[in-house]
Amino acid sequence: MNGHKMKVTEHIKKANGETQFSFEILPPLKGQDIRSIFDNIDPLMEFKPPFIDVTYHREEYVYKELDNGLLQKKVVKKRPGTVGICAAIQNKYNVDAVPHILCGGFTKEDTENFLIDLNFLGIENLVALRGDAVKTETYFKPEKEGHNYASELVAQITDMNKGQYLDEELENCCETNFCVGVSGYPEKHMEAPSLDSDIHFLKKKIAAGAEYIVTQMFFDNSKFFEFVEKCRNEGIDLPIIPGLKPISTKKQLNLLPHRFSVDLPEELIIDVVKCKDNKGVRQVGIEWCIQQSKELLESGSPVLHYYSMGKSDNIKAVADQVF
Repeated sequence: MNGHKMKVTEHIKKANGETQFSFEILPPLKGQDIRSIFDNIDPLMEFKPPFIDVTYHREEYVYKELDNGLLQKKVVKKRPGTVGICAAIQNKYNVDAVPHILCGGFTKEDTENFLIDLNFLGIENLVALRGDAVKTETYFKPEKEGHNYASELVAQITDMNKGQYLDEELENCCETNFCVGVSGYPEKHMEAPSLDSDIHFLKKKIAAGAEYIVTQMFFDNSKFFEFVEKCRNEGIDLPIIPGLKPISTKKQLNLLPHRFSVDLPEELIIDVVKCKDNKGVRQVGIEWCIQQSKELLESGSPVLHYYSMGKSDNIKAVADQVF
């Protein structure tokens, strides 16, 4: 039985310096069964994750041209169910589920109602993100009554932890007890002019009440170590959890740097390019991720957090060698 119903920060304290294993899943596409989620989680449970993250994906749109030349906006990808999946995970595996919560696509009122649901379900951990721009827009655009920045979202959650809701006339409001994680970008956020300005925003999120940091994926550990050192020099003393992803297809060589603004080390690129097929690439990705993980483990990272993107077999292959 895992110590269910604890904050991420408590899990880290309780581990006493021992590195823990955690991972993140994304909700299935609309119409899919939750079985697919369980099938991917089951093989990873032997590594005793203290918590499992569930990402939130905005709806994706395309514009279809009608016969009269007008464009019709059509939803193509929906991944609803973040809250339901979190409740199901806590129920089935008795581990803490950590939903991701976005500014994008939500008003403050939507966010408050979302948080009330989480609170009723006993989900006390969450990761607060601004969220990406919709694919059809170059820059992020908040909702009319929504938040511009993750720091504002963190502040709203912190207010609810103090019993302050949007409607100031509500009396005797219950205080929530959320533990908020935020993201850090070892290679800077794609919209930030520099890493220093990025750390300035990270400090804003912390001032607003964030309690731990989980990083964007990276493939070069030295970038992560530099980021941690920079944070520590800036007085940021929260736990910093490295986010890792084993590369698995040739396509990702172009996709990842473009989509996530990450650099791929030359050595990794050469190894991937040499592969005859994606089966070979998966193996290269696993080996690389094992090396990264071992080094991060030795450096004393509190948790190694893996992005599974719907498939867990390569993460299991990594964890088998590391944990």
